[in-house]
Amino acid sequence: MFLKILDRLEEIIIATLMALATALIFVAVVQRYAAATPALYAYVHWIDLSWAQELCIYMFVWMAKFGAAYGVRTGIHVGVDVLVNKLPERMFRKGVLVSLAAGAIFTGIIGTLGASLVWELSHTSQSTPDLELPVWIVYLAIPCGSYLMCFRFLQTAWKFVRTGELPHHDQAHVDGMDEEIALQVGAPVIPTPVGAAR
Repeated sequence: MFLKILDRLEEIIIATLMALATALIFVAVVQRYAAATPALYAYVHWIDLSWAQELCIYMFVWMAKFGAAYGVRTGIHVGVDVLVNKLPERMFRKGVLVSLAAGAIFTGIIGTLGASLVWELSHTSQSTPDLELPVWIVYLAIPCGSYLMCFRFLQTAWKFVRTGELPHHDQAHVDGMDEEIALQVGAPVIPTPVGAAR
C-alpha cells in the first residue's frame, strides 16, 4: 500500500512540476511579446513575470531529481550492460546486484552530502535572487531526490533477488498503440503490463 502511494505521489509530482513549468514559460513568453506590441502594451506592461525563469529552473531541477528515481523504478535509464549480459547466469545475477548496490551507495552518499549542505544553508540567511526564497528549500531537491533514487535501487535489487526480473522499458512500445492497431485490423487486444520485463 505504501509503495503504491509513493509511486503515485512520485508520478504526480513529476507531472505537476512539468505542467506548471511549461504553462509558466508559455505565459511569460506571451506576456513579453504582448508587452512589445504597442496595441497590447497598455494591458500587459504592469504584469511582472521577471521571477518566472528562476521558478521554472527550480521546478525543472526538482522534476529531474524525482524523474531520475522514476527512471530507476521503471527501467528507462540508459545503461551500459553489454558486459553484464555476456556473463553466465550465475555471474549475471551477481553483476546486476553489484551494479544496483553501486547505484544505491552512490545515491545514498549524494543524498547524505546534500542533506548536510541543506542543513548548513538552513542556518544562513541566503535567499534566491528573484523569488527571495530561502536557498535551502531549492537545494532540498538533492537529498529528497537522491534518497528516493537510493530507495528505488534497493527496491529493484530486492525484486531482482526475489523474482529474477528487472524493470524494463520497451523503447518501441507506445501506450495505447497496441489497442489502436488491433482495433484497425480486427485482432484481439492483448494488454501489455506497464514495466513488464521482456
